[in-house]
Amino acid sequence: MKELLSEIISLRTIFILGYSNILLFLLVLFSCRCFIGVKWYLKLMQKSWFKKFYKYHCIFWWAFALSVLLHTTIAFLLFRFPNKFWLN
Repeated sequence: MKELLSEIISLRTIFILGYSNILLFLLVLFSCRCFIGVKWYLKLMQKSWFKKFYKYHCIFWWAFALSVLLHTTIAFLLFRFPNKFWLN
């Protein structure tokens, strides 16, 4: 019973981290001047709301990296590595 509960919590965590990966990726994407282009970026930097949003760009990157790392680690621990990664 304890193992089943642990597995359910792990599955929920993987699911939540998967959604957070998507959300954080979009935040990184839309706050990055490289992805939206210099022309759009210069127009957006004139807006006060975008300046407030842009100042968190580095935090979005770190949160995204941590979310992906946790998501991957928990998934590998729960489901094991795929067989093709192991040498026979």
